[in-house]
Amino acid sequence: MAEEKTQRNKTDTTPLPPGMVLGPDGKPCKICTAFRNWKPQTPGNIESDGNNKSRASNIHGQALATAALAGGTASTTETNSIPSAQTKTPLEPPPGCPPDVEQLGRATWAFLHTTAAYYPDKPTTKQRANMLSLLRALPILYPCTWCAQDFGQDIEKHPPDVSSRTTLSRWLCERHNEVNEKLGKEQFNCSKVDERWKDGPSDGSCD
Repeated sequence: MAEEKTQRNKTDTTPLPPGMVLGPDGKPCKICTAFRNWKPQTPGNIESDGNNKSRASNIHGQALATAALAGGTASTTETNSIPSAQTKTPLEPPPGCPPDVEQLGRATWAFLHTTAAYYPDKPTTKQRANMLSLLRALPILYPCTWCAQDFGQDIEKHPPDVSSRTTLSRWLCERHNEVNEKLGKEQFNCSKVDERWKDGPSDGSCD
């Protein structure tokens, strides 16, 4: 038992590669981590810029993992990965590979926004209940634990408005923008949700 405890403590204090995120079990979480940060950085695949310091903080990991539902990574100095210009590691998994945290995040937001765009203007009681079930299932079933936890807390603060297509689309846009703000990303103009997710731009470039 003492040996096991010593080994666990030794694991807990081992510095992580920049951008690596731990799961609830204390082990590296693949679906919580961007593909470019999954493989250990080595002199062979990255050039040192003097700032490549390993960070083991779980708080840092949670901040990065929030990007899963945002479809990107944080842009603050503390949470930045090594600049892409300095790394030879691919930014995304090769075709046919399981998605990383960023691919999953982009796909999830695309699904949610598009679903809201085609939600009825006057939904039935059953349609409202089904939409609420979908949204409330995300904090329970979403593969990235930290992302799910963050989204669940957001839903608690701001209950979903499923009364109409317009209100649901705006609610999702506001939730997405809250994640964007945490990551230092640009805010999306919520008055353009239909243009982005349903109708396309007025210049016909998507027709």
